[in-house]
Amino acid sequence: MVKFDCNGCGKCCASFGAFIKIERQLTSRDYYCRYGIKNELFLAHIESDYADSQPLSSKEGEPEKGCPFMRKNPAGKGLACAIYSTRPRICREFRCYRMLIHHPGGHECGRIMGRNELKTKDEPLEQIWKEQIAPMPHHDDNLWEKSVIAALATHGYRGEAVE
Repeated sequence: MVKFDCNGCGKCCASFGAFIKIERQLTSRDYYCRYGIKNELFLAHIESDYADSQPLSSKEGEPEKGCPFMRKNPAGKGLACAIYSTRPRICREFRCYRMLIHHPGGHECGRIMGRNELKTKDEPLEQIWKEQIAPMPHHDDNLWEKSVIAALATHGYRGEAVE
């Protein structure tokens, strides 16, 4: 299988990131922060690529809900983490999934992680992934998801995109 590749959707930053609070700013790029759910303190350092960037804001000019270190990706579309190398443990351990896959019998039998990783113990599903889905181009995420769902359906599986 291919290693997890983040697609920059920002779902992790919007959910887990909502519990990251800046306790104190030390320098222009260094902060003491707290991850509220576990009450863990950590030192966050804004990486040089994001030194001049601002937190995302909503249409009303208020900070976007989620992590205060979530930024627009300077290298392309999607979002990125301004403190990636010093992000807290919860962020390091998180593996998002973009689609659940259900066996023809109805039970969940797999998850598509990021852009190109399948987590499953279902051998026929692994073969379908390897032969039909993994080679699909990723030019358009919505089209890719629809194509994956259609390919799975031809084998009796049901793909469910995660919002």
